[in-house]
Amino acid sequence: MHELAERVRGHIRRQELLRAGDRVGVAVSGGIDSVALLRLLLELRGEIGIVVSVVHFNHKLRRPESDADQEFVAALAREHGLEFYDESRDVANFAAEEHVGVEAAARELRYEFFRRLLGSGEQSSSGAEAQISNAADTRSSESAAPPKSKPEGLEPASPPASDGPTEGVPFPNLIPRTLASRLTVIATGHTLDDQAETVLMRVIRGTGLRGVSGIYPRIVVEDDDGEGCGEIIRPLLEIRRRKLETYLREIKQPWREDSTNADDTFTRNRVRHMVLPLLEREFNPAVAENLAELAEIARGEQDYWENEVSGWLGTVVQWSEPEWSRRLAAGGNSLVQIRLGANEGLREADETEAVAMDASVDRRWLLGEPVAVQRRLVKAVGEYAEISLEFKHVEEILRFAAQAGSDGKKLSLPRGWTVLVEPEALVFLAPDPLRQEKASREASHDVAHAIPHNVTHDYEYGLAVPGRARVPEIGMVIEALRFEAAPIEALPAEPLLAEALRLKSAEAGYNPEHLLDGELLCGTLRVRNWRPGDRFWPAHSKAPKKMKELLQDLHVKEPERGLWPVIVCGNEIVWVRGFAVPAQFRARAGCAGVLIRETRD
Repeated sequence: MHELAERVRGHIRRQELLRAGDRVGVAVSGGIDSVALLRLLLELRGEIGIVVSVVHFNHKLRRPESDADQEFVAALAREHGLEFYDESRDVANFAAEEHVGVEAAARELRYEFFRRLLGSGEQSSSGAEAQISNAADTRSSESAAPPKSKPEGLEPASPPASDGPTEGVPFPNLIPRTLASRLTVIATGHTLDDQAETVLMRVIRGTGLRGVSGIYPRIVVEDDDGEGCGEIIRPLLEIRRRKLETYLREIKQPWREDSTNADDTFTRNRVRHMVLPLLEREFNPAVAENLAELAEIARGEQDYWENEVSGWLGTVVQWSEPEWSRRLAAGGNSLVQIRLGANEGLREADETEAVAMDASVDRRWLLGEPVAVQRRLVKAVGEYAEISLEFKHVEEILRFAAQAGSDGKKLSLPRGWTVLVEPEALVFLAPDPLRQEKASREASHDVAHAIPHNVTHDYEYGLAVPGRARVPEIGMVIEALRFEAAPIEALPAEPLLAEALRLKSAEAGYNPEHLLDGELLCGTLRVRNWRPGDRFWPAHSKAPKKMKELLQDLHVKEPERGLWPVIVCGNEIVWVRGFAVPAQFRARAGCAGVLIRETRD
């Protein structure tokens, strides 16, 4: 057995990544990492007791190079007599339709394919079926099924029970997968280098302990019902990429080179080709290993804290029905149903979605705990309320709670939530949907009178910086002004002073939440109405959402909804009326920003 195979075997055993009887699909792109993973698992399969198959996803990004990669992987499967699972999707078209980056789109489609391979093999919602071929056939199975799962979860859950030892079963060409033949594990070729790059990129962008945890050795994949249907494992997380290349040369195994790996327009490639080599050369030759060790330490810390926080949420935090919900219930209103951790908003009584509950924390206990406990508890309550609290939000809440004379005062949070300081408690108050809907109706009515009726066509106008664009469809002029001022991140931490500065800037027509970083805007901006599939990631939210969902949350009605304005830079939506600009485009302290402002036509 090769020395590298022994190292991989040790990692698999320490992390308990594989069990006898597992049907393992090795995700092979054709590159060094994945081809080496396949050859190493072929060396180990007899000792571990696993059945190995080959999985390939063709992103169609480098035609005909992508098709040549697919044929190379299919030939590799034939050479070793392995089942071959493959699928092709046009990632570029999907990214354009969904208005997401190509890397994110590729990851989403690829992991959706993995999820279906690990599922029961039932027919997808589109009518397409995931299929397999034996070693004699390499035709791909196209699928139009839209992605339904989260693309690349990084946190582990308890592994599903093993199906027990199974034997390899021959399958006819291109038959639908059955429950008996489904894969139980997908193995990907993430290496120690990938781990180091991931940790470094997250540190550069800003992250906490969860982000520093990096890539987990294993994640559980859930089906549509939320049940675990298999795992994705990373057996090479302790191996450097250069070791894998040496291994392949020693066993005379060829591989394919992906031309996009040399494209430094991708952030990861710049980190891989420029940042890490610089750190290794100038500061520490073992920096990659140290970053991977940091991720290992952080995962252990994160697991501990998650167990602690789970206990606090059931003991220290008291959950109660909001006052406005009790009033509705007393009046015989059947629209309200309370369930912990649900999205806010009124729902029909027979629907599963429901309004969130108020959360009360013992103020004396909270302030008496170490600051690490305080931060984690506030963050956890925010996550249950589906509020993405950034570090500065958590710190402001804690300062507000500890401030002398703050009894009875309220602090506004994202998504309509508020924090109330009581003598004995810190209370997170869920927003009243009826009040929010009324405010939204009043705001939309103020704009609606200027919108021509029966306007159904899309619109799009150029917007120079600085400059203005007249948008007759909504009866407004949208301006882009060069503006130098302290953005919201630079406002004082003291809540009352910060609020005073916000009011002052609002009087001057300046909304810090709408101030863009001028250096990040390229060329002429475009003002248009949102289109189906558009996604936007406003600051203070934990993930991008479709514009349709964001406007539903605001209760925007037609015709305003269809004509709601957005501003696009390149392929990115950088501004949407009524929402904070994305965190990555917000102006930095002391920089020249671009202010987006609407005025009457």
